Amino acid sequence: MSSELSLLRRKQVLVFCLGWLSYASTYLLRKPLGVVKTDLEQSLNIPKEKLGWLDTALLLPYAVMQILLGSVGDKIGPRKTFGFCLVFSGLSMMTFGMWSNFSMFFILLFLNGTAQAQCWPNCVKVLGEWFPERIRNSVFGMFGTCAFGGGIIGTALAVYLQTSYGWRKSFTLPSIIVFSFGILVFVLFKQPNELNIEVPGKENQNLTEEKKKMSFLEIMKIPMVFDVALAVFCLKVVRYCMFMWLPMYLYNELKYSKSQAGIFSIAFEVGGVLGSALIGFIMDRFFSKGPLFGTGISVLLSAISLLLFSWTSHWGLHFNNVFMFLAGAFNCGPDSILGAAVPSKIGELNGRNAGAAVVGFVNGFGSIGTVIEGPIIGIASARYGWSGMFYLMIGLSLIGTLTVFKAAYTQKTIDTQNAVFQEV
Repeated sequence: MSSELSLLRRKQVLVFCLGWLSYASTYLLRKPLGVVKTDLEQSLNIPKEKLGWLDTALLLPYAVMQILLGSVGDKIGPRKTFGFCLVFSGLSMMTFGMWSNFSMFFILLFLNGTAQAQCWPNCVKVLGEWFPERIRNSVFGMFGTCAFGGGIIGTALAVYLQTSYGWRKSFTLPSIIVFSFGILVFVLFKQPNELNIEVPGKENQNLTEEKKKMSFLEIMKIPMVFDVALAVFCLKVVRYCMFMWLPMYLYNELKYSKSQAGIFSIAFEVGGVLGSALIGFIMDRFFSKGPLFGTGISVLLSAISLLLFSWTSHWGLHFNNVFMFLAGAFNCGPDSILGAAVPSKIGELNGRNAGAAVVGFVNGFGSIGTVIEGPIIGIASARYGWSGMFYLMIGLSLIGTLTVFKAAYTQKTIDTQNAVFQEV
């Protein structure tokens, strides 16, 4: 018995670490684009308008293909799907630095976005099968730090390669790393049933339904799915607004120096890392029977933090950093719960075998927010000033709060009905 438990622990550590590193590696092929844009403009004379379209080439298929292809992992297996997507992502960007043509850049980024679309849903599906329900939120909370950690590592590596070897070398090594992780996933990222290992405390779902592809309309009809997806959409618009516009706001409105604006804007991301790491433990400790309710409180606190940041923005650097940090913690923290733990569980309830499909739909719908964030914030700030931008983000956070609470109420109703049915 002890040997079986020891084997289980080793496999859990392996899957968690390999999954964390593999998904974090995807950011090695997302971040370089932002770093080399100045080089593309100066050396290849690509205008800023076209550079903006390169963002779309990467982000739009990433969002849409999560929704349209979400059932692929449920049908052919999450390990194979995740591994193939990493390999294909690495191959798609291997030759990026060899080209000087905008159209080729667009095509390669489109292929990369399409490949990476199925990485998160299938990584989450495997991870969720290795850990019991009582620590599910804690595991996904810690695991969610891979997105922020990957972003930081991806930017640092891209800057190093750019300054040391030139922009054309900024994609070669990251492509090799991502490709290599794809091979490791193929070999090692196995589910418990592939190894004949039983996970104690794991709710056994009898997946008796045929493994068929669910349309996104069928997925939307599953209770709570659309509410959770809308909440993730609102949170991502707010998050990427802070990522993309906060340095400019600090520089233009609050009169920070350029270096200060860049450095202190990181307070939001630092808060996001801590919030993601801690929220799972808080949910399992205080909201084990209703994690959605606890998550809704976090989203509400993010709206309050943004409001306080706006009101105290001219009070000085210390107040700015405190409320930026809190806004990041309360906004980014729920992402691992709403984008992983909750949808993966919803997708597997009642033998649906749709964990990857639901996770893909929720995150794909949410990622649409990253695509349209720029124009929305640009229009709001142009017409109503910087205060208009913040009130828009506060409003979106409040909408996200309401949708999460609505999903929590739906979950409570379903749980009550199931309890009554079992008693009868």
